[in-house]
Formats: sequence, C-alpha cells, structure tokens
Amino acid sequence: MTLPGPRAGVGVRGMDEQAARPPGDDPQRWALGWRRGVLLTGMLAYPVVTAVGVAQYATGAAAVAGYAIVAAFGVCYLLAANAIRDRAGWRETVLFAVLSVLFVAALPFAHEFAFFLCAVLVSGAALRLPRRAPVLVAAGALAALIVPWAVRPWHTGPAWLEAIALVFTALTVYAFAEIAGSNRALVEARAEVARLARQTERDRIARDLHDLLGHSLTVITVKSGLARKLATAGSPRAVDEITEVEQLSRQALADVRAAVSGYREATLAGELARGRELLRAAGITARLPTSTEQVPPEHQELFGWAVREGLTNVVRHARAGRCTVTLTPASVEIHDDGTASPAPGAGNGLAGLRERVAAAGGTVAAGPGKNGGWVLRVTVPTADREGAP
Repeated sequence: MTLPGPRAGVGVRGMDEQAARPPGDDPQRWALGWRRGVLLTGMLAYPVVTAVGVAQYATGAAAVAGYAIVAAFGVCYLLAANAIRDRAGWRETVLFAVLSVLFVAALPFAHEFAFFLCAVLVSGAALRLPRRAPVLVAAGALAALIVPWAVRPWHTGPAWLEAIALVFTALTVYAFAEIAGSNRALVEARAEVARLARQTERDRIARDLHDLLGHSLTVITVKSGLARKLATAGSPRAVDEITEVEQLSRQALADVRAAVSGYREATLAGELARGRELLRAAGITARLPTSTEQVPPEHQELFGWAVREGLTNVVRHARAGRCTVTLTPASVEIHDDGTASPAPGAGNGLAGLRERVAAAGGTVAAGPGKNGGWVLRVTVPTADREGAP
C-alpha cells in the first residue's frame, strides 16, 4: 500500500527553502520519490502469488473467474493507493470495502493463497486506522491460520506462510509510513528554523542600522549646524567642518554596507574617540576615559555599542552641558547633567542595546540620576568584579 503525500497547500511556507535546497537534498523523497513506487510495485507481487493459487486449485471457468477476481483486486488496490495519497476519504472507504469483498470472493478459487490478498488489505487498513492496526493485523493472521484448517474440503492445515507474510508486510508498511511522517516533520522543522533564522537576521540588520545611522546622522546634523554657524560668521573653520561631514557620510555608508554584510563591529576605543568629537561639536563638555584596558576583551565591543547609544541619546535629547563615561571591568556608565529625558521615540536604540546585553547575560538600567541628569548603565557578568563599584 502506498503512503499519503502532502496536502495541497501544506509546505507553502517552506517553498522558498525547498527551492534553495541543492538538487537531491530532499528528505521528503522517502514519501514522494522512488521508494514509494518500489513499495507500491512490491505489493503487487501478492496478487500475482494469489493467481498462482488460482492456477493450482481451479480449472476451466472457475479459473477464469478466479483470475478475474485477482485482477480486479489489483486494479482496486492501485485506485485505493491513489485515494490514500489524495486523502479522498469516501473513495478510500468504498475501495477498501470492494477490496474486502474481492478477498472473500477469491477464497473459493485460491484457498489459502487468497490470504496474500488479505496481507495487502490489512496493511492498507492499518495505515488508515493506525490505532486499530494491532487488532487488524492479529485478526488477519488468525484468519490465515484458522480458515484453511477449518474448511475441511481444502485439505490444508494452518496457512503459516501467509500469516507470517501478513504480519511482516503490515509491519514493513507501517514502519515505512512512520519514516515518511518523520521526514515530513523534518522538512517542516527545517522550514521553521530557516524562517526564524531569516527573522533573526532581519532583526540584526534593523538593530545595527538603527545604531549606526542614528549615531552617524546625529553627528552629521550637529556638525552641519556648526558649519552653518561658522560659515555665517565667515570663519574659515566652516570648510574643515564640512570636510568632516563628508568624511562622516562616507563612513556611515561604509558602516551600513558592513552591517548588511554582517561584519560590522564596534570597538570601545573607537566609539570613545568618535563620542569625544561628537560631544565637542555639540558643545558638551566630555569626561571620557582615555584608556579601555580595564575592560576585558570579550566586553569591548558590547561596551562600544553602549557608549555609541548613550552618547547619541545625550546629544539628541538631554540638553546637557556635561557628559561623563565611567568604565569598570564589569560595567559602563554614561551620565549627563541634562534637563530633559529621552523622548518616547528614542526607545528603539535602547531596545536593541538590551538585546545585545541580554545575549551576553548582562543588564541595562536607564533612568534619572541621583544628582539629576540621566544615567545609562550596562552591567555584565565577569570573573573579576573588584573594580566594579
């Protein structure tokens, strides 16, 4: 008996994964490929063996009738296989009923050989009714043993060979169905993993672009404003500021390309240097560390992202005159003396930062400082917390 294929519409979510999969790398081949055809063809051997029984026990018109019944069984079996594949419930029921009638009709002509047809019938029924499979197989095997022995005119004993063939055929078909189901589940799981991977990559790109462009565009905006004021005053420094704006724009473009490619990294020393220039251009007194050696290498990049986000928010929202960055092996803190809190729309960057910090097992705290202003603090677990306040 054959196995049901996927329902129409099932697996649509994984079509793009299947399209991208290398040729031949398809776990569903167990359910949809040549193996199912081999099983289907192999089951046709049982009607052929039954025809041998008809030739042994019937002659003349009786033999012709027996051959016709066996042939009809083979045709109905093929139709039932297609009905199971298409999940045509009413067709399955009708065809299995016909198969049952043909099996009983074949008994007078093929005697115990007819139970090879019962093996096909029981195997298919076990697929349709898996919870009743043990009962169906046991009933078929007992019938193969009892009927030939009980019908005295046949002059045969229990059909041990037919009973064994029935049991092992049903077990083989059932095991094949389990493998096919497992492979379909595997395909669905792979499609879900691929979908989650794509979503994770989208989130990463969105987070990186926000962090990169938010900081870069803030610097460009501040420096452009400064250049405009200097140009209005006729200061030659305006050209220098515009030159830096051009350089920043080029760097922002390179950062965006790197973020999309997945190779963008933020270094703590680099972010402190850029932050110092940003605060200077914004007219904010910067108190930033001159060394990052106390921060373990595994936290340098994470603290760099924290400094970038914190200083960008200070320039954008704080209206501050002074900003201080404090480093320890386990934490980084950005504190300003501003009179304004971050705007409600400023939460995307902090959300991205929280994701990064949570991935490292750390925490983010953001809120008003004890002595006024605003404090952003990132804390991570470290083996040496002696420098932590």
